[in-house]
Amino acid sequence: MARSHNIPGSRKTFAQFIWVVALFCAIASGASAMPVVDSVRIGDYPEKTRFVIEFDKPIKFNVFTLGSPYRVVVELPEVAWRIKPDAVPRGKRITGYRFGLFRPGQSRVVIDFKSPIKVTNSFTLPANSKRGHRLVLDITEISPAMFSVLQKRRPVTRSSRPNESPVVRAPPPPIKKPKKRRKALRPLIVLDPGHGGVDPGARGKRGTLEKSLVLNQAKELRRQLLATGRYRVVMTRSRDIFVRLRERIAIAHRAGGDLFISLHADSIGNRHIRGGSVYTLSERASDKEAEALARRENKSDIIAGVDLNDQSKTVAKILIDLRQRLTKNDSVAFAKTLVSQLSKKTRMLRRKHRFAGFAVLKGPEIPSVLIELGYLSNLQDERLLRRTSHRRKIAGAIVRAIDSYFSRQQALRQP
Repeated sequence: MARSHNIPGSRKTFAQFIWVVALFCAIASGASAMPVVDSVRIGDYPEKTRFVIEFDKPIKFNVFTLGSPYRVVVELPEVAWRIKPDAVPRGKRITGYRFGLFRPGQSRVVIDFKSPIKVTNSFTLPANSKRGHRLVLDITEISPAMFSVLQKRRPVTRSSRPNESPVVRAPPPPIKKPKKRRKALRPLIVLDPGHGGVDPGARGKRGTLEKSLVLNQAKELRRQLLATGRYRVVMTRSRDIFVRLRERIAIAHRAGGDLFISLHADSIGNRHIRGGSVYTLSERASDKEAEALARRENKSDIIAGVDLNDQSKTVAKILIDLRQRLTKNDSVAFAKTLVSQLSKKTRMLRRKHRFAGFAVLKGPEIPSVLIELGYLSNLQDERLLRRTSHRRKIAGAIVRAIDSYFSRQQALRQP
């Protein structure tokens, strides 16, 4: 009779295999649980505009309107987007729309309109043999006076999650001044990749999104900074999610940042203009282009469908606090070093260092700069900015500028 042999550990190995398979299935099941947006359609009718979002499973939603400019905001659970931003026509009354992650667990669609509007009907339809689950919005034009009346009637306290009971919106906690750090603590660099989530930023000729490009650049810069062993790094966002301008400032302050670097990539009408530039804070812009750029960047919260009427006094004070003369001087000193290093590795504009009133640079006490890496409206700049090798060169130049800045700061502190 043949004797069966027990291989040592075989049962344990099999059990581990089963556990791994079960874990994989659980992860896959969790990933598939997220609703998927399959398509967006717009219908223009004489009396209304119909906006339809199609999903692979039922969803809950919340919808409201905002003014200045006129917008319809649709709050959804966190969803996966399988549509391209430019895949849907805008319609006669719609000037544009955006979608993406607004905060963890919540996605958002923001629809821009030319004139005052009202959501007259909003409902969901179940899936059938031809279509998936649909969210349908019927939107009509109204007078400015009627829009104003309806906005005043709209409850100030809204749910922060779709279809939950209304809750009182608490003001953000006051930003506390960081405690003094020990001398031995390494400098903390705050990296701020612009835009994100529902706010895509500029779009390149080949479809490159600013929000993705600057996030990749920030990650490479973080890698190189940490590799030196001389710095600590905090990022205002590390994935494709929207972060309010005021929250970017708050993150830097809560962390006790020593230097704030905001990363962007511009886009303008003239496709021949290319090159990077460095901005520091000034209420008087250095030129019309700088003023126009700051105006666009400061609209980030508007683009994401944020109601700006809930600005707390604490935050509003921070956004307009211009008492940081010493901080501004340090920002300018760093900007000059940055321009010098970047000019060695990439093309820069003729006027390399500019000044403008960027809201994200208005955090007092932290020297801050905003780097425009190049123009996505220029094919050559766009091609370069997409390259891993170029990102490494740019990050290396920024690291050298940071080294030089802190060496200078240390020398100034010595008696």
